[in-house]
Amino acid sequence: MVAALGILAGALSLAAIPASGSNPPPEGARTIRATAGQMLNLAEEMVRRRKSHDAETILDLLASDPDPNVRSEARFRHARLLVSGGETSKAAVLLRRILDEKPSAVPVRLQLAQLLDKLGDKEGAWRQIRAIHAIGLPPSVARIIDRYSAALRAQRPYGASLEVAIAPDSNINRATRSDTLGTVFGDFQITDEGKAKSGTGLSLNGQVFRRVSVAGDTSLLFRASGFANLYRRGRFNDIAADVAVGPELALGRDRLQLELGATQRWFGQKPYLRSARLAGTFSHRTGSRTVLRLVGSAALVDNQLNDLQDGKTYSGQLQVERALTATTGVAASLSLDRQALKDPGYATTGWRVGITGWHDLGRMTFTAAAELGRLHADERLLLFPDRRQDRYARVSIGASFRQLQWNGFAPVVRFSVERNRSSIGFYDYRRARTEMGIVRAF
Repeated sequence: MVAALGILAGALSLAAIPASGSNPPPEGARTIRATAGQMLNLAEEMVRRRKSHDAETILDLLASDPDPNVRSEARFRHARLLVSGGETSKAAVLLRRILDEKPSAVPVRLQLAQLLDKLGDKEGAWRQIRAIHAIGLPPSVARIIDRYSAALRAQRPYGASLEVAIAPDSNINRATRSDTLGTVFGDFQITDEGKAKSGTGLSLNGQVFRRVSVAGDTSLLFRASGFANLYRRGRFNDIAADVAVGPELALGRDRLQLELGATQRWFGQKPYLRSARLAGTFSHRTGSRTVLRLVGSAALVDNQLNDLQDGKTYSGQLQVERALTATTGVAASLSLDRQALKDPGYATTGWRVGITGWHDLGRMTFTAAAELGRLHADERLLLFPDRRQDRYARVSIGASFRQLQWNGFAPVVRFSVERNRSSIGFYDYRRARTEMGIVRAF
């Protein structure tokens, strides 16, 4: 038996277990038959013998077994093996595959929540916990989950995420399509350069973070993030970089995040806007399936192209997220924004309401969102007969395809339509955008 272990672990394949009616093995070949249970035991034996590679080979084979229970067990054991080897991201991918087939597998969701927390995806971890409660648990089990939730504070010291997409866009400069602009002196002709331009660009989004434990459940988070929308015509490139630092504090069932941050933005390869801000996020769990967030920020803004748009900005947002079932959730938000800028014609007050839903269907996740908003300026600009008043609307749909994952990268597709109706022609635009790319958390 011991000799057979080495042979099985090193060279076992599904082909070694011929199906009924298949061709007989070559003359002199040795055929070894084993049940799924025996192969799982064999994998455990390889782990005990510190032959992790051989164990992974066996578990990879069992992950293709026609029995979904065997597939799930093999993936779960493989994920535990990857975690012990420090390959947290790969383990999370395997657990996600189990849930694609068995969305009510509570132990798997617990393990995935823990891994997401270690990867720095706090919201993803809590979303898994809320999904567990949405399944419907006996009181004794629910109490265990609550205790686990309270203990879900282990934090990864560093991490990163990256998204790369090709983005066809009908209006890359968010400009009007009108031929004229109404002013107090009459209608001015708008040149082609000032009108909406379409194009296909490269969209990049990324973030890196470093977390330093201070005391107990308190840590200090350093974060750098940015985005870039790059086009063949460089004068439409939109790039931003942001750095932030602040404490994260656990307050019983609640959580508070504070940060000081600075942002620099470029448009058309030229410095456009820079700001410094103070922001905070307070998260409160209302029941086992719902989380409430309050987000607020205040910033000093320096518009490097127009000094009349320098000033202060204030924003606040209320978010409510609820797990409806283990595979479906919804989130709603209400935000208020105030821009107190030097020229009252540029100073604005606005609000937006939005709703987002998501649903897991097998190994795909579908999302849909809608947003409405209003904005008005304090006074009119001297050039225009009316003060600025906007009505904003946006709808979007998207999907991620985990069945096409490669080394942790998963394809994503998004489509959005955006419309801003404004009393000032410069701000009146419509836009349709598609993003096709890949996303990865490290």
